Amino acid sequence: RFITEAEKLTCKIHQVADEKEAVEEILALIEGEEKVLGWSFDRIGLPSLESALNEASIHLDELPNPEARYGITGADAALAATGSIVLSSGAGKPRVASLLPPVHIAVLRSEQIIRDLESWIVLQENFTEPGNIFVISGPSKTADIAMELVMGMHGPQELHIILI
Repeated sequence: RFITEAEKLTCKIHQVADEKEAVEEILALIEGEEKVLGWSFDRIGLPSLESALNEASIHLDELPNPEARYGITGADAALAATGSIVLSSGAGKPRVASLLPPVHIAVLRSEQIIRDLESWIVLQENFTEPGNIFVISGPSKTADIAMELVMGMHGPQELHIILI
């Protein structure tokens, strides 16, 4: 259900079997780049991503860089009912990685998919740790001018979800 709902939101889902394929998929998406924005490697949750980026001479930066075309994050959860991903900001998880670049790549594991937002809230023990909690439902979009849908106005134009 998550995949169906996310695709309705124009998310691009990349289903992979394991971490190795996830890293390969990310490298294929960002091919030719020298810098990307992202969460710290331990927060993305792909241990081999750091060495793969180093081998490809791609630098991952946690600081805002308006020239970066790609942002790479992990995810705290995914909501099957809406096809949304839940992210929180905090140490090693800058919010800018999912907001500033035109393309956001989120790494998600199938066991992180839960039924809906209410179910996720019930599972939370402490809401005081993250700086922000945000729910992302597809690429950025707005229709506030003449009711015409514009993609990427206030954030990424594309959302790629690497689903392990």
